[in-house]
Formats: sequence, structure tokens, C-alpha cells
Amino acid sequence: MKHKRYFLQLSYNGTAYSGWQIQRNSPTTIQQVLNEMLSRLLNQAITVMGCGRTDTGVHAREYFAHFDTSVEDLIENQNHWILKFNHALPKDIAVQKIIKVNEKANARFDAVSRTYEYIITKKKNPFEIDKATFLYGQLNIDAMNQAAQLLFEYSDFSAFAKSNTQNKTNLCNLYKAEWREENDLLIFTISANRFLRDMVRAIVGTMLKVGTSKITLEEFRKVIESKTRSNAGLSVPACGLYLIKIEYPDSVFVLLNDF
Repeated sequence: MKHKRYFLQLSYNGTAYSGWQIQRNSPTTIQQVLNEMLSRLLNQAITVMGCGRTDTGVHAREYFAHFDTSVEDLIENQNHWILKFNHALPKDIAVQKIIKVNEKANARFDAVSRTYEYIITKKKNPFEIDKATFLYGQLNIDAMNQAAQLLFEYSDFSAFAKSNTQNKTNLCNLYKAEWREENDLLIFTISANRFLRDMVRAIVGTMLKVGTSKITLEEFRKVIESKTRSNAGLSVPACGLYLIKIEYPDSVFVLLNDF
């Protein structure tokens, strides 16, 4: 029986997991949990491929993964399957949609943009533990937004890349970078065609040095131009980082009357 390809739209709280990707000799990952659940419920070996690699403790409000299966009624009986999948999944992972895609569609390589948010709470809140980073003290948000604007002048983000990775390139096309305040929260939103490992957390950590007047905007610029990770600030904790949106070209998706 011919297999068809689908996207799963997911959301998850990453606190209890060692990131998305299955790793040798590592505790539980999101990918591992999904592989086991889908293989069991669809009664065939399933391997999901994700849209990106979120690290330990990082969350996703919107995440896509593709998989192939010969099961025929995933779209016609979508509500049934979503309910069944979610019943079998732990409470911190949820399937939102099942989407029919072209047989060569790839959740990772077909994505044209990714958007992350980093959330800082200015008020200690026991209900935000593992969901935001608590930071005591005043920050100069205007200066941090000026630093965010400087990012658009560059495409090489080596200064914010995790060391000893096997990236073919450290070039990224940035689409958005800005800070905003919402009540007791500070939220940094950043969009690009791709991100390097640890990039967002390293950028935020360096911007916080600007916001606390530990470095100037010109020094922030020099950090970027140095292309050296040790010149940037410390990476902020993973608990405040959320993958919030993935965009794909329309050509990836299959109209319901096309299959």
C-alpha cells in the first residue's frame, strides 16, 4: 500500500525533555515520544522528522514534523486521530493538526522562516517557573531595541553560534528583531530563514549587557563583527525560549480534492 506524507502541527512544553532530537545515551526527547506513539497507534514503524532542533528545556507553541504512513483516513477522520494521539501523549505534548502535504515535502528544509520569542519576567512569579526567566533590576529597553536594529546590518552570526558544531554556514537572513513590554513581561521576538544552535539565547544574553549598560551599542557591534562566541554574552536560560511560528510556501500543501 502506498505511503502518503503528512505534517503534524504540535505544541510542547520542553521542560522535561532533552530537546527535540533523539540522541544517543540521552534522556527522553520529543521526537522519541512521537515516534513511539505514532508507531503504536498506526501499527507501523513511523519516524517523524522535525522542522528544527530545539534544545533541552526549550518550548514550542508551533512546531511541524513530517511522517509517512499508509493509513488512509488521517484527514477524513482528523478529529478522531487527533483525540487518539493526544490521549496517548504525555500532558506536555499536544497535536494540533494533521496536514496532507506533497510526497517530497520536508518539515525542516521547506520552511522559509522561523520565529522565536524569549520571555523575561520582571516580577518573581511561582506560576512562571520553567516558563520565563526572572530578571531583577531595570533594563534600558530603548537601547536593547537599538541593538536589535544593528543585527539587520549583518548576516554572519558566528559570534552567537554554539562552538564546535558542524554548520556549513553561519549566515542567516534576519526578518524581525524587537523587544516589547507586556505588563510584567519583556518579550523579544526574532524571525529569520534559519537559526544557529544557541543563537537566540546568546543574542538575548548579549543584549541584556546593553540593557544594563555593561556594554555600549558600539561594543555590541564589535561583538558581532568579531565572529567569536567568547566575545558575546552568556546564553540566557532555556526556559524562556519559545518557537512560535514556522512558515512554508503554499506549494508544500495538498488541497483536499487533490488526493
